[in-house]
Amino acid sequence: MSDQYPDLPNDESPPAVAGGKPMGFLGHLEELRVTLIKCAVVFAIFVTIIAYNLDSAAHLLNLPLEQIQAEYPKMKTDLVTSTPMGVFTVIINICIMGGVLLSLPFWLFFVGQFVAPALTRRELKVIVPTGLAANLLFIGGASFGYFLLTPSTIRVSFELNELLGYTIMWTADKYYSLLLWMTLGMGAAFEFPLLIVLAVYMGLLEVSTLRKYRRHAIVVVFVIAAIITPTPDPMTQCLVAVPLIVLYELSIWVSAFIGRRNQAA
Repeated sequence: MSDQYPDLPNDESPPAVAGGKPMGFLGHLEELRVTLIKCAVVFAIFVTIIAYNLDSAAHLLNLPLEQIQAEYPKMKTDLVTSTPMGVFTVIINICIMGGVLLSLPFWLFFVGQFVAPALTRRELKVIVPTGLAANLLFIGGASFGYFLLTPSTIRVSFELNELLGYTIMWTADKYYSLLLWMTLGMGAAFEFPLLIVLAVYMGLLEVSTLRKYRRHAIVVVFVIAAIITPTPDPMTQCLVAVPLIVLYELSIWVSAFIGRRNQAA
């Protein structure tokens, strides 16, 4: 890193250059425009690929529903559309879900390229680990929503409808909207511990503050769980809240470890 910026006096000095030349406000706007265009192009490419393989993508997204059908053979899971335009909503949800999941690593890379010139040496050291952690956390959260949370929600819904003697009509647009909310919502929720660690690393938060307001954080986590989960049953909310609480505690441990390492350095 020092070879790239030999004139920097210390680790807190920002590069503030792009391509070796100082940039003004309009230059930054141009770089932002290019970054957004690259993100949009990558997203459009993946959406096109998914649209071309729409049958395979739909079959993959139906697996949580088929999993519950195997547990309840009497449950009818044939997806229907209730309006002539409902199929377009289905296609949009499938393409958006797949496009976001596949484009995320590229988006993070492009954003990292954009912000890197404004970062100090100390901040540049964590940009790659941060990008990798963001990808892993998002994929972990999306997988949690896809493999565990969505089947659990469908299971609770079916059991309650069966208890009351109702027949469920599975509309395709509602099902894919639910799946979209579960996967992307949980993927985003799993990013909060990373933001906490970064805030501690940048000196915006103290580990003692995180420990002091642990109870408040648990309440906030349950509020987030109530927002994410479409069903009001406590079991599903706990299924969402428990991993987030574990991640919060893990972020405290990681933040404390980083703080001790910085003090030793």
